[in-house]
Amino acid sequence: MNFLKFFKILLTSAIFMIFSFVASADKEIKIGVIFDYTGPLAGGGSDLQALGVKIVIDHFNKKGGVEGYKINAVYADAQSKPEVAINEATRLVEQEKVDMLLGFYSSAQCVPVSAKLNAMKKFMWITTCISPAVLKDRNLKYVFRPQVHGGKYGEYSVDFLKGTSKEKLGIDPKKLKVAIIHEDGPYGSGVAGGNESQAKKHGMNIVLKEGYSSTAPDLSSLVTKLKRKRPDVILHTGYNPDITLFLRQAKEQGLKFKALIGHGAGYGVADKLFDAIGSDANYIYNVDPVSIWLLNPKSIAPGLPEITKLVGEEYMKAKPDTKSKSAHVGMGASNSYVFFSDVLPRAIKKYGGIDTESLRKAALDTNIPAGGTLLGYGVKFPKDGSSNMMGQNQLAAPVVMQYIDREIKISWPKNLQTADPVLPLPKSSPYAK
Repeated sequence: MNFLKFFKILLTSAIFMIFSFVASADKEIKIGVIFDYTGPLAGGGSDLQALGVKIVIDHFNKKGGVEGYKINAVYADAQSKPEVAINEATRLVEQEKVDMLLGFYSSAQCVPVSAKLNAMKKFMWITTCISPAVLKDRNLKYVFRPQVHGGKYGEYSVDFLKGTSKEKLGIDPKKLKVAIIHEDGPYGSGVAGGNESQAKKHGMNIVLKEGYSSTAPDLSSLVTKLKRKRPDVILHTGYNPDITLFLRQAKEQGLKFKALIGHGAGYGVADKLFDAIGSDANYIYNVDPVSIWLLNPKSIAPGLPEITKLVGEEYMKAKPDTKSKSAHVGMGASNSYVFFSDVLPRAIKKYGGIDTESLRKAALDTNIPAGGTLLGYGVKFPKDGSSNMMGQNQLAAPVVMQYIDREIKISWPKNLQTADPVLPLPKSSPYAK
């Protein structure tokens, strides 16, 4: 009798476990992932950001998902066009019935898409799109960006110049002649705004500030203006191929300067620069979140160095011809890892699910200290009504890197420096003054 009772209990437990497993297996979060897989933005870094995101999604799915939820990623190509990005976002929400959207590379896409998704009350997690205009003074309720915003990029390159001009160039920062050039979309304009305000704050001499279309077929007139103004340093924000076009025409027309500092996007893919202009790319600077492969593993939380290693291995499997690992892959990986390891588990466990409000509340609770992400910085979003940049990570910061023989060196800040910055350009550079 006791045995029969025990057998019934065992059978009931087994049936319950089977049903629980089936029910768990049916649970999923459907995520629309939008990047530029074609068009000029793809080669400028969007496809690499997308790769970092996919590596992380695949990693979590191999582990069984997040808190019993499988990640069903629906990938869409924005084709380097804002109108396509808007259409794809709408399609994913209305037809594919995704629970949220993640990704996005171009700020020109993020500005309209974020407004549309916020109006539709859909959660949006931005991995890139650095323009301040995406979030500034818009009070978007359901849009979050763990990435550094462009104003910080612009400020940081100027702070680097202030900290090195006297020592390296023998020029007082207030006498330094600075030119600011940029693509005229939200991304370029946002970074250039940060350049300008910080340069004025430090009393620097801005000799030229000019925007141009990223699709311009000719930038020779801009080069001519720069030649007339004779800047010591050029601060450039662009995508690609406009960066390559500018550098080629600058060489052809004999433009000379002491330093060139880029700000992410096209400047964030070292291999593309070297493939396009060869050794002329040596000693160019780039402002971006640090490449995750350059951080000291001891400076980030336990368990994260293993994720960095995994991302690097999967990166090389997908792109075996890579010579210099692009920071873009690490950015996509880190910013998506924050969502899947911190925000999503909290939404499910604390707030009961994956609906928009649960995801929003979970994101607002995020409080990751410095060293708690693959990029080294922390993550914390402003509380409702406390900032004019709602949804912006308040703890994100970039670094200044320099490219030397396809290797990436950290030049600034000094506590993260892996090599002394080469400044001014050596005589071997065709741009050297």
